Amino acid sequence: MEIKEINNRYSELAESECCLSCGGAINYAEPKLGEVCVDLGSGRGTDVLRMAESVGETGYVYGIDISDGMLEKARKNAEKFKVKNVEFIRCELEKLELNDNQADLVISNCTLNHADNKQAVWNEIYRILKKGGRFIVSDIYATKPIAEEYRTDPVAIAECWAGAVTRSEYMQQLEKAGFATIEIIEESKPYAKGKAEVASFTIAGKKAKSCGCGCK
Repeated sequence: MEIKEINNRYSELAESECCLSCGGAINYAEPKLGEVCVDLGSGRGTDVLRMAESVGETGYVYGIDISDGMLEKARKNAEKFKVKNVEFIRCELEKLELNDNQADLVISNCTLNHADNKQAVWNEIYRILKKGGRFIVSDIYATKPIAEEYRTDPVAIAECWAGAVTRSEYMQQLEKAGFATIEIIEESKPYAKGKAEVASFTIAGKKAKSCGCGCK
């Protein structure tokens, strides 16, 4: 799906009551006072505002989204509740407009399956995390490879299953990005979604504090 189409689709959803989330990464995130946090696919900004309260005035939270409508709604919510320690950025997940080693925590809810280049997204997550930084991601995977005909189907994409990869492929992407130890916090049984069978899970991982070569 073209970026313009995605933008239009999710801008419309910003004004609806539709919930796109397939998990509750925020429930396991435990942001701490003074931390820098990032929410990938931040939508209306609900989780960003929750984390902003947890990290306090000495911390900061970035919300990343591609939808102008969602970002506008999120900024209005931040203004409404007078939350100052947040920033909402429009950029692609594959090219995050954040510095290397900037974040203590990255979260995401049912967003990464939309990315065309998921390996690039995980590489970016690894890049922006500080050494010892962590991620909590809720997402879905397919029990079998998704048929190519659905990969560019706008409806299937919006329903959060067309872009799903298999569990083994998902784990390979994490490993290639540099994450050595992954924890499965929760995982559902497979269920039908559209023309596919998928499962949802919440996973956690950390960026190593050192590379093992003695550098700091």
